Amino acid sequence: MTGDSDPGLVPIGTVAELTGVNPITLRAWERRHGLIRPRRTATGRRMYSPADVALIRQIVDLLDRGMRIGQVGAELAAEEERRADPESAAQDPWAVHRVRMTDAIVRFDEDELEESYNAALSLYSIDDVTRELLTPLLVALGERWQSGKGSVAEEHFFGFYLRNKLGARFHHRARFNTGPKLLVACLPNEQHENGLLLLSLALHERGYRLVLLGANMPVEELPAAASQADCDAVVLSGSLEPDPALLSLSLPRIVARTDCPVIIGGAASLHSGDAIRAAGAEPVGNDIVAGIARIEALLQAGKSESSS
Repeated sequence: MTGDSDPGLVPIGTVAELTGVNPITLRAWERRHGLIRPRRTATGRRMYSPADVALIRQIVDLLDRGMRIGQVGAELAAEEERRADPESAAQDPWAVHRVRMTDAIVRFDEDELEESYNAALSLYSIDDVTRELLTPLLVALGERWQSGKGSVAEEHFFGFYLRNKLGARFHHRARFNTGPKLLVACLPNEQHENGLLLLSLALHERGYRLVLLGANMPVEELPAAASQADCDAVVLSGSLEPDPALLSLSLPRIVARTDCPVIIGGAASLHSGDAIRAAGAEPVGNDIVAGIARIEALLQAGKSESSS
């Protein structure tokens, strides 16, 4: 049982929007198959954590690969056992890549980091590398810092490396991109831009044109910048729960002054999805692939409305 206002928890409607799984199916996965265990408020309302949302996406991925729903529980249990078993983890290719890259980051060895990253890209798609390697790596670095085993310097080192990789891709391929143009920035007071960089890499691979404004962007300047750059959408990222004044005052103002969709991703969009929607913006969650699919749907819907 939990309170209605526990931070980080979202209702079933928000989860349905973020994952594409309708509430009826989510309730069936809980009741009939025991795959999900949302918390309940004092009034019986289901509330889901970011870990629940990640689990739902994992279930969707297994079903997309052809697995029957009755098999999913056993596969999830086996995966958990593999993660807990050091010998099994050592045989997991993604675990090997993560260990290798983490070791390079801890030693501030950019040559080894580059070699490890390129080795993964030679075997897997950029989406797989982002989802299975880079995103878990960012989580691990954050956990190292929180536990006292790591340092802010490690995160900065990896962030600078990602910026260099993105810059190289822009230099060699940006002029060939012809997709929608997005203004991409972090929310105010958000200094961690690694998630934004991973999103930008994935967007760039899909042919989007990007205007990158980086960390701690004052939102008041966004409407003019989006207009001057002729952007099709403004995409903001945040890992922290947004300031209430930003959501209730600043965000509605910039949405009203911006002639294109305002989209918010990252953990901030999970913490404050209802407030973001109330301000007229669109939350898309913190899963990069699912977030991009939502961005594409919003842009397509905008095209349909303008042509009707």
